[in-house]
Amino acid sequence: MKNKQITPINKEKVMRESDFIVSKTDTKGRITYGNRIFIEFSGYSEKELLGTQHNVIRHPDMPRVVFKLLWDTLNQHKEIFAYVKNMAKDGSFYWVFANVTPSFDNSGKLVGHYSVRRKPKTSSIQIIEPIYKQLLAEEQKHSAKDAMNASYQLLVSVLQSKGLTYDELVLAI
Repeated sequence: MKNKQITPINKEKVMRESDFIVSKTDTKGRITYGNRIFIEFSGYSEKELLGTQHNVIRHPDMPRVVFKLLWDTLNQHKEIFAYVKNMAKDGSFYWVFANVTPSFDNSGKLVGHYSVRRKPKTSSIQIIEPIYKQLLAEEQKHSAKDAMNASYQLLVSVLQSKGLTYDELVLAI
């Protein structure tokens, strides 16, 4: 199941302060668990979600470089925090502040990933959204081959101008 057939609409779903969206994936990013809040906000049924790539909820406004950063960090067996704009099955969107961590079995083997998302502060979205728009615009100016590198270089430049790493930025805002 892919969300490419879904047309984004300008309708925001706002998480409640008490909401926590929880999901688990295997090492390939296929959903193995989603809590009821995840099902509610995504608009998909549990049956539709299980076994599907987690990027089924990826909003086209999200720059690819953020997900590259996420996967690069997880592949180093480190956790990452990120602001993410997701898209529901009906095309509406919802922002989350995500914490994604690698999951290991008792022998230390990577078995998947665990993500907990909560409602982000409006002020944080007002800071991160223009940065993401810049990154996306940079990706769109380049060929598929060059887009990721160009966007990454812009991200590094933006972060250097603020004197912060990505982790420091997202935790500070």
